[in-house]
Amino acid sequence: MAYSGSCHCGAVTFTVDADPPGEAMSCNCSHCGRKGFVLTFVPVDQFSLDSGDEQLTDYLFYKHNITHQFCRTCGTEAFARGKSPQGEMRAINLRCVPSVDIDALKIQKVDGASF
Repeated sequence: MAYSGSCHCGAVTFTVDADPPGEAMSCNCSHCGRKGFVLTFVPVDQFSLDSGDEQLTDYLFYKHNITHQFCRTCGTEAFARGKSPQGEMRAINLRCVPSVDIDALKIQKVDGASF
């Protein structure tokens, strides 16, 4: 079953062709920690950007391995682009997916501040 998400204003929308996750990641790096992300990662072929490509602005930091993309209207980062050892992926900010109950997820804490 697919799930969908969006930025706050709705200009950027996406669909993930996979079941909603039961687990997610919380990272304490300077970026994720400040924004409170709860993340899951999906292969690029399971991700569809449905609207708002022209609304996206990129942000890179540290090693520039992940392209953080946020809506230029509302400032929300609903997802990011990157590469993993398995290939190109999308990091989905599950706080931008209304159908996911964040409190029901098993959260894996990652010490990104130590990377």
